[in-house]
Amino acid sequence: MIVQRLALFDLDNTLVNLDEVFQAWAAEFADGYGLERAAVDWLIALDQAGYPHREVFFAKVVERFALTESVEELWGRYRKRMPYLVHCRPDVMDGLARLRAFGWKVAIVTNGTADNQLGKIQRTRPAEAADACVFSGLEGIRKPDTGLFKVAARRCGVTLEGGGWMVGDHLVADIGGGQAAGLRTIWIDRGTWGGHDHSADHVVTDLLQAMEILLSER
Repeated sequence: MIVQRLALFDLDNTLVNLDEVFQAWAAEFADGYGLERAAVDWLIALDQAGYPHREVFFAKVVERFALTESVEELWGRYRKRMPYLVHCRPDVMDGLARLRAFGWKVAIVTNGTADNQLGKIQRTRPAEAADACVFSGLEGIRKPDTGLFKVAARRCGVTLEGGGWMVGDHLVADIGGGQAAGLRTIWIDRGTWGGHDHSADHVVTDLLQAMEILLSER
């Protein structure tokens, strides 16, 4: 079966290393409140424990450190700061450009609030090497809902009926969602899903490996 040259990429921990960025933010946060190193470790552990909804995350932070700020204030400051800590590797930008040079349609498909994700993309510039960017916060649809993948394909001028690829680090949102949408998948294994079964078409540890797999499909 011939699969059309459509490549959808997750943003966080796929095109950009959000774990690295979060660690930098946690260190800044702890320093700003005069907290010990143990507080940084606690914040990182809480993030890795799986609290994607930051209202829940910051409610726990307020309780843990007896802060006077509201959850909304902390979350707002977090969203404003994170884009300034994010960077996209030059070789990733080059890889996206190579894909498009070989006729691939490329889209960024990400969950998250529009201001936070748009800020990251504007600062790191991967949108300049993509045909479309789709944010759950703008569309009102979150991965793994196949609707978000359909929007991305449509904005690339194609439909999911022709197939394509989804590349991401999240087994449910990216791999499960991509497969449900009829896409082939490449899972970026960052070591955070130990013991979980998956049925991704390929497993890599770095985005550039995923891009080479796609380029080999031409």
